[in-house]
Amino acid sequence: MLIGSIDVNEFAVIDTIASALGDSATAPWIRVGIGDDAAVMRARDGFDQVASIDTLVADVHFPTNAPPELIGYRALMVSLSDLAAMAAAPRYALVALTLPEVGGATCQQWVQRLASGMAVAAQQTNTALCGGNLSRGPLAISVSVHGEVEAGQARLRSTAAAGERVYVSGPLGSAAACVRTNQLLPVTADALTAQQHAYYRPAARFDCRADILAATSAIDISDGLLQDLAHVLEASGCGAELHAYDIPLGPGAELADALAGGDDYQLLFSSARPPATGICIGKLTHQPGIRLDGKDIPADGYQHFSA
Repeated sequence: MLIGSIDVNEFAVIDTIASALGDSATAPWIRVGIGDDAAVMRARDGFDQVASIDTLVADVHFPTNAPPELIGYRALMVSLSDLAAMAAAPRYALVALTLPEVGGATCQQWVQRLASGMAVAAQQTNTALCGGNLSRGPLAISVSVHGEVEAGQARLRSTAAAGERVYVSGPLGSAAACVRTNQLLPVTADALTAQQHAYYRPAARFDCRADILAATSAIDISDGLLQDLAHVLEASGCGAELHAYDIPLGPGAELADALAGGDDYQLLFSSARPPATGICIGKLTHQPGIRLDGKDIPADGYQHFSA
C-alpha cells in the first residue's frame, strides 16, 4: 500500500521502472525508447496506425491494496484490448503514472512490482513499453497503446448489417462475478480464484485477429455485453436478437453478470460467415433495439459517470 510523506526521487523511480521492464522496453520497431524527450518509432508502409488511451483510477478501476503486479498486468491488457477490437497488431505503449506522496523505499518497491506486471503483459503481446511520465497526485495509471493494421482494414463499429450473426470470443461474466461477490480482496498473485483471474488477468484477444479482420464490425466488451453491443447497433443502424442459452458464462457467472457486468475484455463481433473462433449468440436485425429471447431488454452496463 502506498502510504507516507517523504518525497520521491523521480529519476530513481524512472530507473526502477526501466530496470523492471528490461527487454520489454524495446523492440525492432523502436528507434529511441526510454531516456529521451520522446520515443521514436519506425512506421511501416502499407499500414494504418491505430491508437487508444485509457486511464485507470485507484479504487474505481482497481483496488489500491491489490498486488501491484496484478494492477500493472491488468492496466496494460485492458488498454491493449481496444487494439484487438480494431484488428490491429500491438506495437508499443506509453504509461503515465500518478503517484501520491509516499516514502521512497516503499514507492520504489511498489513501482517495481507494478512495472514487472506490465512487463509480463507486454511480453505476452509483443508490445514495447517505451516511455511515459511520472507526476504526483491521487494514484492513477494512464496507458496509451499503439498498433498497426493493414491499410483500410481496421474493424469499426459502424459497418455491421442486418442478417449477420453476432459472436463473442469467449465466456463472459466471471470478472463481474468477482466484483459482485466481493472477491477483489484479499488476493494473492500466485493463487487466484477463477473469478479473480478473470478480473486481474484478462487477455487482449490478439489470437482472434484473423477472425476480426474477416468480421464486419467489432468492439471489446469492457462495459457489459448489452451496452457495448448497443454502441455497434447505434453506429450501424440495426438491432439484434440474442438467445440467453447461447451466451457463454464464465466460472461463477450469472446471466446478469454477462449482460451488464463488464470487465470481460472478450471481443464482440459481427460476421457474414462462421469464424474459426467465437461463439454465436444471435443475429443482427432491421428492427432497432436489443431483444433477448424475443423480449426487449435495455442496454444496461457500466456507467463511468454515474453517481
